[in-house]
Amino acid sequence: MNLFHEMSNKGVTPNVLTYNTLIGGFCRVKRRKVALELLHKMRACGQPPDAQTYAVLLDGMCKNGQVVEAIKVFLEMEDKTLCNNIVIYSILIDGLCNVGNLKVARELFYCLPAKGLQPDVQTYTIMLKGLCKEGLTDEASELLKKMDGNGCTPNDRTYNTIIQGLLQQNETSKAMKYLKIMVDNGFSANAMVATMLVDLLSSNQVDKNIQELRHKFV
Repeated sequence: MNLFHEMSNKGVTPNVLTYNTLIGGFCRVKRRKVALELLHKMRACGQPPDAQTYAVLLDGMCKNGQVVEAIKVFLEMEDKTLCNNIVIYSILIDGLCNVGNLKVARELFYCLPAKGLQPDVQTYTIMLKGLCKEGLTDEASELLKKMDGNGCTPNDRTYNTIIQGLLQQNETSKAMKYLKIMVDNGFSANAMVATMLVDLLSSNQVDKNIQELRHKFV
């Protein structure tokens, strides 16, 4: 902030990148009030916030558990054209899922096409994670099928997300199916999934799927 004030004293006008960097920094240290003050200062100085400004602000607020406040800022956004941004919707959906408000997250997700937006791989993965977190693995599996059918190819994070969710729900058979698909597509398990698989292999379970896993990957 000292450097920021020094800029103004020396006649150097802060640009949108300057403000975005400061807003992101204050969000990371949970100083939402200062971040919002900077947003208002931007507007007052004739520097219109861009999509990245709101993405940084909303992301910081959601990660700090201030999802209600984040949605309020979203609804109050002056430039409504910036609302039509899949990144911003993904941030809000993720924040809602993280606080257990799957109902609103699902509503936001399924209303995207009506707003002229198509979920990208990150949006789908976030929604899959939210569904798995609530134990709705069947719905998550169906969403994965729709994702592929809509021309959005799952990536390694997508597969790891649903595999982790299935393993947490003890749905080993389904998890193994997706593990095979993931490996066949050239992806590998992340650290969390790998640990869960090692735990399965080290257990006394004699499930057929576990034995197949042992022969295939050990």
